[in-house]
Amino acid sequence: MEWANVTWFLTALGAVVVLLTHVRLGGDKAETRRASGVASFSGALVRIHTTVGFVTLVAWVVALVTGRREVALGALVGWWVLSVVGLLLLARWLPSASKHAKDKATDAWGSGAGLSLLGHVGMVVGVVYFTYVAFTDRL
Repeated sequence: MEWANVTWFLTALGAVVVLLTHVRLGGDKAETRRASGVASFSGALVRIHTTVGFVTLVAWVVALVTGRREVALGALVGWWVLSVVGLLLLARWLPSASKHAKDKATDAWGSGAGLSLLGHVGMVVGVVYFTYVAFTDRL
């Protein structure tokens, strides 16, 4: 197995998750951001996800190209923050037991949480792999 190929592939998938999360949830209107799932979420989470994602991707690519371990370790912090924020965004699909809770809205790109679940749980698996790569000097 070629570690570099897997690492670059997962880096590209991480970029797709950040981009799709921004496109799906980063609408200009508050109603757009709160349309899917059963719980509402802060628009700040989407902004944090997008900003941290962009900075992390740039730092990670620099680390991969230059082979600098300290840059990779800094980018790993960003990957972990990105994963936690992504899982918080994913939590909007948890059922709400409130008597004033709204019904589930359908997702424009699917019929529920499938794409978000795949992307954000996959992101956590990818970050575990990135951590392994960085700590075993396989950059």
